[in-house]
Amino acid sequence: MEQSNQKVARIGMVKYLNTAPIHEKWITSVQRDDWQLVEEAPSVLCKKLDEGTIDLGFVSSIEYGKHPEKYKILSGLSISANGPVASVVLLSHVPLNQLDGADLLLTSQSETSVQLVKIILEEFHKVTPKYHTGDILEAGKDKFKAILAIGDDALRLVESATYLYQFDLGDIWKRQTGLPFVYAVCAVREDFCESHPEMLADIHRELLRCRDEGVADLEAICEISAARIPLSKKKCRDYLLAIQYDLSPQKCKALEAFFQFLIKRKTIQEKALPLKMFANLS
Repeated sequence: MEQSNQKVARIGMVKYLNTAPIHEKWITSVQRDDWQLVEEAPSVLCKKLDEGTIDLGFVSSIEYGKHPEKYKILSGLSISANGPVASVVLLSHVPLNQLDGADLLLTSQSETSVQLVKIILEEFHKVTPKYHTGDILEAGKDKFKAILAIGDDALRLVESATYLYQFDLGDIWKRQTGLPFVYAVCAVREDFCESHPEMLADIHRELLRCRDEGVADLEAICEISAARIPLSKKKCRDYLLAIQYDLSPQKCKALEAFFQFLIKRKTIQEKALPLKMFANLS
């Protein structure tokens, strides 16, 4: 009876290549009956965190921005890049300045990347396409002038796509703002923070350990993960070297800048700032 009443922490993680350093270390080194790993697409994890069917996890940055009253951000953890990222890509038949009024297919897997491409097109380049949402892998090549692809889908499409232009959104954001971009944060529900602070601190420490060990062991991570895409081990390593997993003050500044655009565009409310952090590692 005592075991059945034990709190089980439900931890969300995306099984994309970009999370592999943390994900692979977690599944091979963390053995806790009271910690359950939940693997889903980013959009599904956002919904589960919002509904309370997971307690914490790596979710699209905008999920925190939409519901800041529900969450805190675990310090030191992100999925981010300081420039090109290769897995958040706008594939297009025409240059960006010719996309005004054009049909553009958006991935349904990550709202953060959707909002980023809208900022890049509408704020930076002053064009507004006709947006559609759907399965980018099933998209007809002639139906859409451009498609937004993320994660492993983007890596596959970049390898085989016939689109003339490939725009890396992280690269464009960096050139426009001078800042890195934070694609995902590790958010935790406020109610879990309050009811299980010691368990949360233990989970936080293990995630940081997995982050550090995974980054230090990219060769082994690529041996395991490259074939899933598929990519060569060299391309896998080059890709993972561009992904960053910390949440430095500069990354927090970048996240704030993204949220300021979203507040200006009335996509999220002003209460998304300042950021609320969980950093109880004592």
